[in-house]
Amino acid sequence: MDLRTLTRTLVIVALAITGGCATEAYDLRVKNEAQRQRIQQLEAELSATKLELEQARKQLDSYGKQDTAEVQALKAKVAVLEADLDSKKALISTLQDRLVHGGAALPVELTAKLDELSKKYPIINYDPTAGSLKISSDVLFEKGSDVVASQTVEALKSLCEVLNSPVAQKFDIVVAGHTDDIPIERPDTKQKHPTNWHLSAHRAIAVLNVLAANNVSPNRLSIRGFGEYRPAAPNAPGKKGNPQNRRVEIYLVPQGA
Repeated sequence: MDLRTLTRTLVIVALAITGGCATEAYDLRVKNEAQRQRIQQLEAELSATKLELEQARKQLDSYGKQDTAEVQALKAKVAVLEADLDSKKALISTLQDRLVHGGAALPVELTAKLDELSKKYPIINYDPTAGSLKISSDVLFEKGSDVVASQTVEALKSLCEVLNSPVAQKFDIVVAGHTDDIPIERPDTKQKHPTNWHLSAHRAIAVLNVLAANNVSPNRLSIRGFGEYRPAAPNAPGKKGNPQNRRVEIYLVPQGA
């Protein structure tokens, strides 16, 4: 192998490793976010079970030493609720232990800037634990469109100021588009975006274009389109969708992580 071929091979390998690591860092944060959402859901269920158990115990106490069929049924209900409570506690503990704390944490100064930005623009939801910003597609775009709404451009421009700040320069930006599961049916929309996958990717590209137009270096930018396949919350039965799933997420990942 001559020197030129060897050099080209090493460059390709280096690019593959760098790109792979950045993708892994993104996927890690997405996995952690999904894990946290599941824990939050279980904690909500745990609170409801605790309340139901407390009410059942009070009702049981009110019967005193009676031993009727109703009392026996109530005792059985209490036992089931106690077992369910223990099961949920164990599952939450397991999920918390399995949270992966990988990837470089965002600097305190950058976290402060992004937190301040989310307070100034309520349409931007910043999650410091995931290193991500989430914006509802219903705010960013008209239904079935990939044209960024004019009223949201100001917020994205302010985001670009943060992304271009010295403290953010060591981070790449991944823009990820998501949809719900409502099928694309309008012929004019379907012509531009044949599937939800296309729509999610096209919307991510539209946001990326706004960032690039506001001096965020293109070599820091990439997009991903997940369509309906990574919902943040359950869709309504019968492919009726869920507004929570129509979103664009912006992740900051270390350069060459």
